Amino acid sequence: MKFSLDELRYQTRFVLQLESRDMPKRLASAVMMLGVCAFAGFGQAALWVGVVIGAIELLAYHARRHLPVLDRDMTAGYIAWIWVQNSISVMAYLSPSYFLAQHSSTAMLLAAMLWTFGVIVHISNSFASLPLYNWTLMVPSLGMTVALIVEAGQSSYAPSTSGEWIVTVALLGVYGANTFETLTKQKDTQAALDLARQEATVRLRALEYVSRHDNLTGLLNRAAFDDELGRMLSDKPLPQPVAVYIIDLDGFKPINDSYGHSAGDAVLRTVADRLRVLMQGQGLVARLGGDEFAIAIPGREAEGVVLRMAGLFTQEIELPIDWQNKSLRIAASIGVAVTRLAGRSVEAMCSGADRAMYRAKADSEVKALLFDPAHYDRTPSLEDRQRIIDAFRNGDIRPYYQPKVVLGTLQTCGFEALARWVNPDGTILPPAQFIPRINELGLQGEFLAHMTQQVLRDVQDMVDQGLDPGEVSVNLPEIALATHTGREELDQLLARYPRARPHITLEITEDVFIARAADMIQNSIAHFRRAGQRISLDDFGTGFASFQHLRQLDFDELKIDASFVADLAHDRSARILVAGFLSMAAGLGVAVIAEGIETTQQLAFLRRTGCLVGQGFLFGHALPLEETKVRLMTEQSGGAMGSGAA
Repeated sequence: MKFSLDELRYQTRFVLQLESRDMPKRLASAVMMLGVCAFAGFGQAALWVGVVIGAIELLAYHARRHLPVLDRDMTAGYIAWIWVQNSISVMAYLSPSYFLAQHSSTAMLLAAMLWTFGVIVHISNSFASLPLYNWTLMVPSLGMTVALIVEAGQSSYAPSTSGEWIVTVALLGVYGANTFETLTKQKDTQAALDLARQEATVRLRALEYVSRHDNLTGLLNRAAFDDELGRMLSDKPLPQPVAVYIIDLDGFKPINDSYGHSAGDAVLRTVADRLRVLMQGQGLVARLGGDEFAIAIPGREAEGVVLRMAGLFTQEIELPIDWQNKSLRIAASIGVAVTRLAGRSVEAMCSGADRAMYRAKADSEVKALLFDPAHYDRTPSLEDRQRIIDAFRNGDIRPYYQPKVVLGTLQTCGFEALARWVNPDGTILPPAQFIPRINELGLQGEFLAHMTQQVLRDVQDMVDQGLDPGEVSVNLPEIALATHTGREELDQLLARYPRARPHITLEITEDVFIARAADMIQNSIAHFRRAGQRISLDDFGTGFASFQHLRQLDFDELKIDASFVADLAHDRSARILVAGFLSMAAGLGVAVIAEGIETTQQLAFLRRTGCLVGQGFLFGHALPLEETKVRLMTEQSGGAMGSGAA
């Protein structure tokens, strides 16, 4: 029997609901019994009992009206009052039996017992699931029964009149009908409870299934995969080796873009079915999200065995997929981690397989790779994360500014902001040595906010000093454009520096065209252009942009990648491509900047082909803010740039 406060709150709420439901029947029965008492000569007593019952019912009605909405708001005092009220109520309802037992008629004694037994049946069935109220109300009822039996044993009863027997027989009929109704209700209630439990169990299982499975494919989702993999890795008493495969589909996005989401969904469902059939219940199969799947197989860790299994996965995935009379083809890059090399934690296994998958994806000759920590850089630690955050806070990671010049006059017309990590000892780290670690630690958002705010502050400082910095480019990672949060944070930063904002160009790279959130990125670019921000497409010609993408994307500037400029002196195809880029940009009405200009020969060719703006070491390296200001002051006051490039 539970007597915690929460349990008592639940019982009290249930009692009040039962009282409300049974009140009409309860009052009608009380009126009938009080009438019998009056018939037996106890009219005045019946009147007083009726007053007490009426007062108790009014108080109960008042208590129900002020029942707290939430159980936790029900105080101990409120519960105690309801319990006292019910105890008094049952005594009042039993009192007619006490009066009738004092009558000299056998029929009236029988009527008293019928009424007492009726109250007992009502209490035992109505409050069976409420132990506190059931037993506290049954005690006075059973006490009244004992008192009636004692009274019957000590008294002698005269023969009853016909009228008294008629009343008693009528009470017997009412008692029988009420008992039958109570038992029927109890049976119906129990059946309803059983049905409710069954429905609740079915719903719970359905909810559990939905919460653990991918809606599209029916495979386990990421959370469920992690849970089940954790159990697999901790099997006792002898943990077995486990192999984890992370599978990323190659060529999925072009299908999605070309034929729509229905084709993409068909591909994902087919791949899921094929992997499920291959596994035959011998391991875990999950869809982690997008076009990424995961498999975990117990009892495997030999390199040859796990890679042969990966080969089976790729063979099945590469089979043609029929969709609306078309044959769709995809491939897969697979990373494999085994407990012998990666460890026995879910995080270590999945991280290892993920890193191997990305390396396989970057190598067109390899479809599957086994993770070996000896061949990978150390995974960043919490200390590495804190060190980078401290570098943001202390200003050690800061923008340097590489000039962009008008090729005809060699005058500075803007800058590109490039990140540098300046250590306390004066050593300077280039982006390649710390940005990959920032990405691994998931600090892209913090890095973007820090760098963008510093650039805006520097540009506004230059403007306030009467300098014209021209167009200053800020490189944007995918996260700034692919999420509503990233876009809103960038909006807020730009709004905070109104004098700097007109000088800012947002620079994106071609890899946004294959991002999973490409539609969101396109909408973000359109959003910033509507706000008056210039958009530059960086590293053009090295990524995944197609002419169709160039038609869809609104941008103001195209940057020719340094790899094309570097080959201008000795590669005829590079010269043709650069000339083609310039012609295409002119047709699209966008500006062109050539990156990586290092020789006067490159400069001469670009001038001849109509390129107007360029940047590179020929015109200067990236400089800190103070040296950038000196350069601008020198030029804008009429001094010579002194680059030696003329």
